[in-house]
Amino acid sequence: MSLPAHMYAAHVTGPGPAEAIRYGRIPVPGIGPTDVLVRVRMVAADPVDVFVRSGAYPTPMPSPFVIGRDLVGEVAAVGPGATGFSPGLPVWCNSLGHDGRQGSFAKYAVVPADRLYPVPPGVDEADLVAAAHPAATAWLALFRHGRLRAGENVHVGGGAGNVGSAAVALAVAAGARVVATARPEGFASVRALGAAEVLDYRDPDLTDGLRTAAPGGYRVWVDTSGRGDLAAGVGLLAHGGRLVVMAGLHATPALPLGSLYTRDASVVGFAISNASVADLADAAGGVAFLLRETRWRPRVAGRLPLSQAAQAHRRLETGDVNGRLVLSP
Repeated sequence: MSLPAHMYAAHVTGPGPAEAIRYGRIPVPGIGPTDVLVRVRMVAADPVDVFVRSGAYPTPMPSPFVIGRDLVGEVAAVGPGATGFSPGLPVWCNSLGHDGRQGSFAKYAVVPADRLYPVPPGVDEADLVAAAHPAATAWLALFRHGRLRAGENVHVGGGAGNVGSAAVALAVAAGARVVATARPEGFASVRALGAAEVLDYRDPDLTDGLRTAAPGGYRVWVDTSGRGDLAAGVGLLAHGGRLVVMAGLHATPALPLGSLYTRDASVVGFAISNASVADLADAAGGVAFLLRETRWRPRVAGRLPLSQAAQAHRRLETGDVNGRLVLSP
């Protein structure tokens, strides 16, 4: 089957506001020897897409630059060195639109073969594209950077959000004891995922409540909301505990250094955009596990045509999104 010469895509010419996003025809990209050309069926809009597009998260941006990280689609063409893929195979990716790679918000996208994964059998594609970023982020936070083990106490801040709820489900499945924070209206859903306790993150006595919930301290502390009290978190870590920072781009908290070094504890920051291809492949297995073996599902807040990519970005920036936005070309 021959490919068209042009395609529709949501793109920008450089960093700027959501209004700078254009939806129009650009050439279908060519593929290198280890690349796969994917015919895109669905994409999801991430907060990190907003950071990249606005310039808040600097990264090389060719012009025109197709926005977006995540996609689900099918293989359209394969480079001679991209083994394991054939035309028509359903595939997904969650690491485009960064470090010079063109993004996913287009009818066709070029994906390096080592960043592309077959769609797991029996998984809904809308669930998969909506889970691709938050579930992989949660897996990396817990297991790559938090080094979580069975039997450990883990705190998940923002446990009712997409990343937080995925972290709760993953930690429980790994045999950890989870103490989460959320709004009261989210308590039931977080408990349903297996959290041992759920506390109101706005409670003025939250620190005391967290200490009571895990008197021996937390081996892993993950705040997915960017609103957690990291200084209090350091004080609640167990000996050798790990505090994983993954949100709060502009936060400047004061941390009690004495509580860190006297407990052999650590604070580590990570952004999924910097993950190695090996770590991303491991996390892809975690995404598949969540969707196939647990009751967790991503919250889809809306579905839009790809032509409304600018609207999706505006909604992300104003906070008018309670879940994931899925778009289709």
